Amino acid sequence: MGRNRDYTIDIYKLSNTRHDYHFVFEDSFFGEFENSVITKGKGEIDVELDKSPTFIKVDFRIIGSVELICDRSNDLYDFPFDTKGEIILKFGENTDEISDTIEIIPWETQRIDLAQYIYEFIGLAVPMKKLHPRYSNDDETDGIVFSTEIEKDQTEKNEIDPRWSKLGKLKNLKEKKNGAS
Repeated sequence: MGRNRDYTIDIYKLSNTRHDYHFVFEDSFFGEFENSVITKGKGEIDVELDKSPTFIKVDFRIIGSVELICDRSNDLYDFPFDTKGEIILKFGENTDEISDTIEIIPWETQRIDLAQYIYEFIGLAVPMKKLHPRYSNDDETDGIVFSTEIEKDQTEKNEIDPRWSKLGKLKNLKEKKNGAS
């Protein structure tokens, strides 16, 4: 992956206070990541960086849309999203990832590249099941039947078909006649 300097912040000389940044992303952003599921998209990123002597807290707000392929029809469609994320970068001796949101970076770090974090937050905003908006009102989704459909089926089963009710009357008459004999 080539490094995209558009998302790099020089932290070495930053004062210990809050700093705001604004970035944009376009199709070329996704080309920087190998085997990216997302190839097209555009949007804006607001970053609030809060630096202290021992750590840096970075809050992201990403608004945009990406082009996805519908799992059902293979049609392309734009998926709009508005997502937030947070990372904490603690200063320490070595680079280490403590959790999904906390990393240790060396004390002498001069710049942080936010591109990977932005990419991951966009990826998390994409749904696991990608459905074109025209399928959003379907009652059934690939074998998953929603409760309204189940309730409808149960109601239909409880109602007796009028043809069967007439046969039931004949059966009852026959049983009465056999019982009286």
